[in-house]
Amino acid sequence: MVVVMTSQLSVPLLSRLRELFPGFAVSALVAATAQFLSEHYGAPAMLMALLLGLALNFLAEEGAKTAPGISMTARTVLRLGVALLGARISVEMLARLGWPLVLLVVAGVVATILFALAVARLFGRRWRFALLTGGAVAICGASAAMAIAAVLPRHERSERDLVFTVLSVTVLSTVAMVIYPMLTGWLGHDDHKAGVFLGGTIHDVAQVVGAGFSISPEAGETATLVKLIRVSMLAPVVLAFSVIIRARGLAGPAEGARPPLLPGFVLGFLALAALNSLGLVPAGIAALAGDLSRWCLLVAIAAVGIKTSLARMLEVGAGAIALLVLETLFLGGWVMAGLHLLG
Repeated sequence: MVVVMTSQLSVPLLSRLRELFPGFAVSALVAATAQFLSEHYGAPAMLMALLLGLALNFLAEEGAKTAPGISMTARTVLRLGVALLGARISVEMLARLGWPLVLLVVAGVVATILFALAVARLFGRRWRFALLTGGAVAICGASAAMAIAAVLPRHERSERDLVFTVLSVTVLSTVAMVIYPMLTGWLGHDDHKAGVFLGGTIHDVAQVVGAGFSISPEAGETATLVKLIRVSMLAPVVLAFSVIIRARGLAGPAEGARPPLLPGFVLGFLALAALNSLGLVPAGIAALAGDLSRWCLLVAIAAVGIKTSLARMLEVGAGAIALLVLETLFLGGWVMAGLHLLG
């Protein structure tokens, strides 16, 4: 009898997997292609996955065999990737940098998000777009944008705004990777200060690593450490957004489903960070989780790109671009002023 029940349960599961596999496979293939282009031509993998995905928008149209799997990948695989980021975070990592610099970085995250909320109306943007772009700039670029989008109330422009934000912060990160190391040299920063500045201002982890190690190993290691502190702010910020949205009743029936109080991927992030802080995650497992997280996020952003119409994304306008640039400049100014004050 147990065998019969198990067999009955497995039929719908297998049917569901068959339905989802084509879309997941397409997203994974786009991600693998993007990684190949990144390794051989130096282009950011996230940017390549997004652009390739946009070109395949027809695969997400209603009735397409790949549509269900693409939708699942953009949602579920994304959450898994964000949760796995927690394996790279520990309390020891925070203490190693020194609490004054940790406070500078944490305050910069909060200040950038508040700045985005304050100036968004000047550019004709609402609070959801401000939280999305401000959080992406302040924390960790594309990864943060996708995590924040998962808890914001859904609306008809959600996918468009997410793709625009990911594309913009990736491009800005690439520009900063080239310009910021020259700026630190012009300002006379030593390797330690240069690393703090790069890790505290550049949006995406890969570009932080590239910029830091282009100066020196010390600058690269410091920049990566500071960047991971910003990444550690992802769970608290997403949780705070979720609580505030629920408490203020901002997710009305017309705007989308009410977000959960504590999303499962945030719990996963916090659990892995806690285990890593207690020394219960071996270094090899943490490295494996980091690689798996990067691949999950790459596959997810490929799926998000496929789901999004390029024509609709271009409707965002110059005001949105100006807002993101201004947020980037604000964060850079904040970290630079903090370094000056701390000596």
